[in-house]
Amino acid sequence: MAEYDLVIRGGTLVDGTGAPPQEADLGIAGGRIAAIGQLGRGSEEIDAKGKLVTPGFVDIHTHYDAQAVWDDHLAPSSWHGVTTAVMGNCGVGFAPCKPEDRNRLIELMEGVEDIPGAVMHEGLRWEWEDFPGYLAALERRKRDIDVCALLPHAAVRVFVMGERAIALENANQADIAQMREITRQAMLAGAFGFSTSRSLSHKTLKGDPTPTLRAQEDELAGIALGMRDAGSGMLEVVSEWAPDHHAEFAMLRRIVEASGRPAVFSLAQRHSRPEVWRDLLAHADAAARDGVPIRPVVAPRAIGLLLGLSGSQNPFSGCRSYRAIAHLPLADRVQAMRDPATRARITTEDPKEGNTFPLFHRMSWDFMFRFGNPGNYLPNKADSIAAMAARDGRTPQEVAYDLMLEDDGQAFIYMTLGNYASGDLSMSETALDDRNCIMGLGDGGAHVAFILDAGFQTWLLTHWGKARKRWDMPELIRRLTSDTAQAAGLHDRGVLAIGKKADVNVIDWDRLGAGQPYVVHDLPAGGKRLLQKVEGYDATIVAGQVTFRGGEATGALPGRLVRAGA
Repeated sequence: MAEYDLVIRGGTLVDGTGAPPQEADLGIAGGRIAAIGQLGRGSEEIDAKGKLVTPGFVDIHTHYDAQAVWDDHLAPSSWHGVTTAVMGNCGVGFAPCKPEDRNRLIELMEGVEDIPGAVMHEGLRWEWEDFPGYLAALERRKRDIDVCALLPHAAVRVFVMGERAIALENANQADIAQMREITRQAMLAGAFGFSTSRSLSHKTLKGDPTPTLRAQEDELAGIALGMRDAGSGMLEVVSEWAPDHHAEFAMLRRIVEASGRPAVFSLAQRHSRPEVWRDLLAHADAAARDGVPIRPVVAPRAIGLLLGLSGSQNPFSGCRSYRAIAHLPLADRVQAMRDPATRARITTEDPKEGNTFPLFHRMSWDFMFRFGNPGNYLPNKADSIAAMAARDGRTPQEVAYDLMLEDDGQAFIYMTLGNYASGDLSMSETALDDRNCIMGLGDGGAHVAFILDAGFQTWLLTHWGKARKRWDMPELIRRLTSDTAQAAGLHDRGVLAIGKKADVNVIDWDRLGAGQPYVVHDLPAGGKRLLQKVEGYDATIVAGQVTFRGGEATGALPGRLVRAGA
């Protein structure tokens, strides 16, 4: 009779703590790790000789709030070894929500996270009004990974203040008291924290800013005190850090000190203010030394947009003549754009005229590059569209137009939106070298047709581990597992230890890598998104069940909603 439900036999165990690897068997029973060593038989076995056996990856910055309602498979994250995702970041989400405010939250999510409104209108069933009801709806669906939810500030603010929230009015004391109680109840129901946005880039497609943009300190402090009342939860913040980033961070620190709840914030390098991130990193390190838990979340490479005719955005999306043909199938659009007269019109029209893309104001020819095949995430600044145009005696518009028509319109332009001011990955490298920083910001489930950073886990391992050998493999695995799990308050996973949840990856280190991005139309209402094939994940296990073998889904759906404190 088998002693275990599953034995992963003879693998090189990288336990998630940063400790040296060891060769051993891993025995799983009842969804938990039951034994490590030389083990007896399992009802099912995986031969992991010569392969890495790691904890499943925990991603603390995703936006699967909508997709988790309708989809059993949270790709692309689940393809990249992620077994737990924390969603509801950046202050946007769908609960609490009164029926009359549903369109507002959809419009905000569409603008901030580039999830098409038609997709959400068809996919969301709205079986809830309060946040506990939303959690209950999530709990009714099985998935290929576990999900955890944050309470989004925009939804709370609109729920409490209505039109006054949209008009960016200050909350009064009654508003704050209600938000504090909503937060307390959400934490007790299982929310992992509260998220807010103070970013000018977070707008609806109509150009309206996120309702949380100008929330005052007393409002944010009141919400954080709601977490203190419940005794759980972290504060997740994305900010413009302007006009005074020192004062903004000082406010965040006061809120953390007053509430006693930890905070994480998105740390990125703005090309227009390329040194601010250094001050923020220093402030966070100082807070950590003083026992004030504030941690930056950083990306392992440039935050990049994929602009092209097959995606949702390109440099000419707002031009009048392009908009006239934007509805055409790709092949017909390419044919029309190859007409010299059409080319002349589009490349000379004002791209701002009809553009609804919230990030358009940050687009720059100096940071746009031919992406190529295989995709080049490390372009040389001398190869920017602006530099190519100067060398060739053409306008940047003409160069970009021709690049987009390559490969019959399937080609992408790669625009480094952040973390690439110096034309290299020195910002990411410096931040990742700081153990107070958390690896993240892949935005899985968001920006579905112009950003594909949800594979940051694979990139971290292949670029910084295999190619650059900047950090050793046990340390990189630690950054993806125990470090992220502990930051989120997930103390039952992230390490290979007896009694921990049996979320495991079996990895072929030599084969590990990600393929070329491509577009599929598999969302509700025929919506499109970017995906990429991944190699090297021989098996992914969630709660002791094999969910993927060789990159292919097995059909097992052991993933559940995780409630904080459960």
